[in-house]
Formats: sequence, structure tokens, C-alpha cells
Amino acid sequence: MLGAGPAALCIVAELVEKGLLVTALASHPPNKPWPNTYGIWAEELESLGLASLLGHRWTNTVSYFGDGIGEKGQVPTLHNFDYGLFDQTALQNSLLLRCGDLNWNVETAMEIRPVEMNTEVVCSSGNVYQARVVIDASGHRSRFIRRPNHGPVAQQAAYGVVGRFNFPPVEKEQFVLMDFRPDHLNKKQLREPPSFLYAMDFGEGLFFVEETSLACFPPMELTQLKERLHKRLSHRGVKIEEIIHEEHCLFPMNLPLPDRKQPLLAFGGSASMVHPASGYMVGALLRRAPTLANTLAEAILLEPALGSADIAKLGWNVLWDRELVQRHRLYQFGLRRLMSFDEHLLRSFFATFFRLPRKDWSSFLANTLPLPRLIVVMLKLFTISSWKVKIGMLFGAF
Repeated sequence: MLGAGPAALCIVAELVEKGLLVTALASHPPNKPWPNTYGIWAEELESLGLASLLGHRWTNTVSYFGDGIGEKGQVPTLHNFDYGLFDQTALQNSLLLRCGDLNWNVETAMEIRPVEMNTEVVCSSGNVYQARVVIDASGHRSRFIRRPNHGPVAQQAAYGVVGRFNFPPVEKEQFVLMDFRPDHLNKKQLREPPSFLYAMDFGEGLFFVEETSLACFPPMELTQLKERLHKRLSHRGVKIEEIIHEEHCLFPMNLPLPDRKQPLLAFGGSASMVHPASGYMVGALLRRAPTLANTLAEAILLEPALGSADIAKLGWNVLWDRELVQRHRLYQFGLRRLMSFDEHLLRSFFATFFRLPRKDWSSFLANTLPLPRLIVVMLKLFTISSWKVKIGMLFGAF
């Protein structure tokens, strides 16, 4: 196993509980604090029986898709659906606890190669490890996972601040999923790729505000997002008085699926498990790790004659079965269309999207809709959209 982030801990915990002997390699100890925040709709976590892992939960959840001009342009879209942030320490510790007394080897893998029926990992230290199957859960930057080149990869970028302000940037006990109001931007900035505010009240005078670009290539510069965040806040009379934590995010949204014939298995970002439409992944990790671990455990414990390539093939078939592949392609198609939308068209699209029944849009964002239902929901969205959005969905905006 390569990695020590959320993906690695999710799959290792499941494998250990299935009775498998796991060797874990990572460039840092697994208890090193994770730098970024992880959000999730509370119902998604409740369905897994893990709501206790939420550090914050909001009932007052809104978005803004107006132009920000006049009273009508300031009206929020009410989601009426609880949103939460993981308590990162609680999530990390709960997964480590399930890993038992597993020893994590702080190593840097340099080469991964087949050796007879097994796979061998050669590290920079000179140490060599062998396993029936190797899982790369080290993230989307992995250099070991083969994937096709489908052209430029769009990335979501974000700059955020946890801090104290002279005036609350959002209402008390409120969570803002998307604030697309563009009234603080000049004409030049309105022609640039759109970005939105993601923000929440942590209580006791503490807030988190983050300027985010949905996805674009090349990605928006963090300095540009920082400038936009300050300009957005200043436009509403808000100034940062104390910065407690800065967050920088940059990850691919439309990374091609890996070559599923390779003898090296992947999980998490290296397996392209980031949701192409929303950027979320932790919910998928928690849902899909048990099934993958069960398949691997059966193969390793009950089929001693299977080699690494055969076991990896079984894993890939579970991780990316035919339906999941088709759903992924539909989401990527939608993302490519959204990337061509200007801020006005994007605001119109999202305002329409959240007019869908809550069960539809929330399951769409969680990637839990069965393929037939996903197609129905996308057709329904197309039907209720404006003509400009319909044309953009079909042909792209430009």
C-alpha cells in the first residue's frame, strides 16, 4: 500500500479488518495532520452510520446565483439540506484505530515491478518490499499509475482563510455552498473564468471563507483567487482581522480513468475517484472501500494461485465496473460543457440545477444515482433550463 492520506487509510482499515497482512509505505507518518478541510452533505454520512465524525454541521445552507445588484439580485437559494465538515482528527484517528498496530514504513517508492506472481516495490532507501498486489493510494500525482492522455486536465483551485473578521462574512450559523454574485468584479474580470465563494460560520466569531474556481485549464492562480477573495469581502465591507489558517487547494477534476489492465491497483485520487462534477471524494472512499477490500480478500485468501495481475484485474473491475465508467463519462461530459460557460450562464445553470428535487441534486453531487436515474435527472435538468443553457449543454457556450 502506498500513501497515508484519507484514501490510503480508508482502504487499509478495510483490508486489515478482512484479515489481510498489509505493508504500508508513505512519505510521511499516517498521523501527520491533513492540511485541507473535507465537506460532505450530512445525509450522505448518516447513511454510512458515521455522522459522529462531523466536526461542524449546518442546517441553514444557501447559495447565491443572482447578480448581486438590487434586492432581487441578493436573494439566496435555500437548500434546506444539512451540510457538514469532517472533524479531520476524528476521521483520521478512527481510521488509524481500525488499522490496528500496523506499522507504517516512511519510505519513498522509486520503482514498482512484477516479480513472478508478486509485485515488488523498490524504495529510495534501498529497501525492497513484495506483495501479492500493490495499491497506489498516494494521490493524483502518482507517477506509477498508467492512464491515457486525453488532452489538458482541468483543475479546481481554491484559496481560503479561517479567521476573524471586522464584520461577519456570512450570517450566523450559515453555510454558503456557492456565492456566484459578481457585483464586485470589473469588466475585465467578468471575462475571466468564474469563481465563487464557499463560506461558513464556525461560531465564536470564527469563519471560513474560500474563493474557488470550479474547473478550468490552465487552473486559476492562487494569487488571483486570493485577490478576488479580498475584493469580494471588501465590496461588502468585510476585512480580515486575524488569519488562523490558510488553505490552498489544487486538484484535477477530469483526470482520465486509469488503464484498468495494469497489474498495479489504485484507490482514491490516483484511481480518478474525484467526482468530476463536484470535486468531492471522501464519501466515495468510505462507500467503495469495503467492496474493493472484500473482493481483494477473497482473491488473496481463497485463490493462492492468483498473481498480482489477476488480483489487480479483479480490483479494477470492482472499482470501475461498467456502470461507474458510464456515469463517470457523463459527469465528464457535463463538466466540459460547464467549463465553456461564462459567469452569467453558469449562474443560470446552477440556479436551475438546484430547482431539481433535493433527492436528485444531492444524489447527483454524491454520485449515488444509478445510471438510468442519472440519465433521467440530466434530461430533466435540460428540460427545465433556459434556451441559452440548453444550447450550451449541447454545443458548449463558445
